[in-house]
Amino acid sequence: MDLTATKRSIGNATKLRQKGYLPAIAYNKENNIPVSVELRAFDKVFRSQGTSRVIDLNIDGQAEEVLVKAVHMNKRTRVPQHVDFYILTAGQKVDVDVKIDFVGTPIGVRNGGMADVQRREVRVNILPRLIPGTIEVNVNHLEINDSMHMSDIISLLPAEAEVLEELERTIIAIVPPRVEADPADIDGLAAAEPEVIGAKADDEDGDDSE
Repeated sequence: MDLTATKRSIGNATKLRQKGYLPAIAYNKENNIPVSVELRAFDKVFRSQGTSRVIDLNIDGQAEEVLVKAVHMNKRTRVPQHVDFYILTAGQKVDVDVKIDFVGTPIGVRNGGMADVQRREVRVNILPRLIPGTIEVNVNHLEINDSMHMSDIISLLPAEAEVLEELERTIIAIVPPRVEADPADIDGLAAAEPEVIGAKADDEDGDDSE
């Protein structure tokens, strides 16, 4: 999918955003090119390609194959503020996260259990031209207490892909239905208010240094 970019000077990020453009950087080991892209055009391309599909970035007439490495968002508005594009080198493998798409309704869920999805992506090392859009994982056969792991989806990837995950890592488990607590037990615990551990305040927006 194509996206047009224009080289820019450092320090004009705010003005670019006011005009509907998004400051960005296109880089690899040999290059570090400040660019801008039209925000609406980027949004359309990013919704289609995400972070794991190749984008043909046209920088002032020069075509580069890139991946989106990072999108920096405004914490309040959730509008993109800056994009990092990684310029690909022919024949060089890259590390990417490929989306896992669970297909079907597990037997265990139909029997009252719940699906505990623990991982929706798998990280792989692969040639850019071989990156799959998604991996479809059929879960119809899973019963209560069944689970699937990274090792179960290797066969669904291109043979050239190297999985950069622990193969024993669970991606989905079907757990038994929750048992309703006895009202008498609830009354006995009413005075014991649980402690909140690990709670933290919302982050403040940082200043835009560009």
